[in-house]
Amino acid sequence: MAIKYVPYFPNTLEGQAVLDNFVRTKRVLRYRDNDQVIERVRRGMPLYEMELKEQIGKNPNNLVIRGECLSACAYLRDKGIFVDLIYVDPPFASGADYAKKVYVRRNPKVAAAIAQAESELDIEELKAFEEKMYGDVWDKERYLNWMYENLMAMKSIMSDEASIYVHLDWHIVHYVKILMDEIFGEENFRNDISWHYSGWNKKLKVGFEKRHDTILYYCRDDEGANFNSFFEQYSSEEEYVRRRKQKVLINADGRKYVLSDAGNGKRVERFLDEALKEGVVIDDVWDLDKLNNSANESVDYSTQKPEALLERIIKASSNEGMLVADFFGGSGVTAAVANKLGRNFIHCDIGINSIQTARDRLLADKAVFDVLEVKDGVSLYRNPVQTMDKLKSLIKGLRNEDALDKFWEGSIVDTQHGMMPVYLPNLMDSSTRLLDKPQMNRIIREALPDLPDDTKRVIVYYIDITDREEIEQFIKEQNNQTTIEIELRDLKQVLDEVVVEDEAEWELTETQDGLFKGWKVELKSFHSDRVLRKIEEVNMKGQQQSIAKGKAFNPIEISDEGLETIEWLSLDCTTADKQAPWHSDAEVKIDRLGYVILNGKKTQDFWDATIQCDQKPFRMKIRNICGDETVYVL
Repeated sequence: MAIKYVPYFPNTLEGQAVLDNFVRTKRVLRYRDNDQVIERVRRGMPLYEMELKEQIGKNPNNLVIRGECLSACAYLRDKGIFVDLIYVDPPFASGADYAKKVYVRRNPKVAAAIAQAESELDIEELKAFEEKMYGDVWDKERYLNWMYENLMAMKSIMSDEASIYVHLDWHIVHYVKILMDEIFGEENFRNDISWHYSGWNKKLKVGFEKRHDTILYYCRDDEGANFNSFFEQYSSEEEYVRRRKQKVLINADGRKYVLSDAGNGKRVERFLDEALKEGVVIDDVWDLDKLNNSANESVDYSTQKPEALLERIIKASSNEGMLVADFFGGSGVTAAVANKLGRNFIHCDIGINSIQTARDRLLADKAVFDVLEVKDGVSLYRNPVQTMDKLKSLIKGLRNEDALDKFWEGSIVDTQHGMMPVYLPNLMDSSTRLLDKPQMNRIIREALPDLPDDTKRVIVYYIDITDREEIEQFIKEQNNQTTIEIELRDLKQVLDEVVVEDEAEWELTETQDGLFKGWKVELKSFHSDRVLRKIEEVNMKGQQQSIAKGKAFNPIEISDEGLETIEWLSLDCTTADKQAPWHSDAEVKIDRLGYVILNGKKTQDFWDATIQCDQKPFRMKIRNICGDETVYVL
């Protein structure tokens, strides 16, 4: 249950163009009671308890938050924390599912695997499968409602001098532009930046190839806008000539010069070396590669953006010491670049893979920060999509029901009540998580009347509820048009019953190697039920596809020890309390080729199933290749 609701700005700006094809999330309730129409409005951001999961150094201004944008903004506003620059790269309403490539590591217990690794197999030969990270599947009305609420929340924690950049593409950017005019004001719109990137050349039969994204740039208000204009250096004389379309001449002294326009139809001579130093003013069309491969930027994150893109934005709209936030943080590029440029940062994302990727990336850059988690009761799985996909199998007896409206997730059948339609809150839409009177009124007025005549009971699951007794009383008073009974169930109880930790066996010994004296943990075995079930599912699907195509199938096989399903492990020498914030005194990450990243530093060593530290460790944390983490007391 949310602790309270933190208000954001009560109204959007007046006199702006307004989209009429969706209803904004205002938590409006209208119902008739004793011949009077009653209206109640609940506005605000749900504030939940925030748990400190890990501290890396000491800088409370730098935060990595696992949770939704709305909940993170509620926390920041409640703490009086205001940000100076926001960049967000939210879902594009593209209808696409985004997946993470999961690589099975090499078994450190098998010598042949090490020898094979030394031959540096192609990436394509590595055993891998995909795991869905999130689904960008929305209808326009739901998407715009969701964006409206998030933009209002972000505006509420922007400082007077703050700017916001919203990164979208052709699917939805034109709608969001009108929405942002409404929220921030047309006069505070600065640019729609076109990020043009390279790609495969395709011959399209209809239309032109889509090769750019659009970034909408607004200021919090016109008075306090912070902007640093800067120049981009020319990389060569050839680039100068191409961009400026000027001919290079040579004077009598052999020095190169160009003729520049000085106005009034006059041309002046400028030496080329001086012109090159000045550079060119940045305009609103940015030609940048998706990733700088030479800088080894890739962190295997499907929606990763290039550092050069964020560097340009952060330099333009913030100064050193300012606070930069990204509430759909993804690969952690915003936080990483902000840290390199001397800014403080907030990285927020609902997916655990994003939090882990950003955390490891920032650690490698020697950043200091706190890792927090919003305790909203829905973070059991790695992301909301996985939880929604899993719910149907977790709720006993739940089955698909084609005859029901899409409002209902399915039905449960028993001998006493027959078919009972089941409502589940959409974990991708925060406005449905709280079961309050407005939401209950919608179920009663819109959903119940369309059910089959023989329906006797429906089941309504909730994540949060304002007051159960109050809601049950409201049902008695308002559900007088049907004879259908409404049963309320807490969805968190279903989720809590399926927590399964990974199993590990290890040996802890005190070691001395020359002058070095310390402690070593050697992993003997590791078994993750979730990973094994995922691999079994992938193998079954692959086998069926191979049979259909008449090809041989090479399944993913895991050894008896199971160590190849470990991605990362860490030792804590500070406390044995399993619930205490994590303190990483030593950590090992195994990349997809089997090489070790030791305490954030890349090596050319293969993992030998051990991890060492100077002090005696009290706890060990292991992350499997799918992203689940389990803490063990040593």
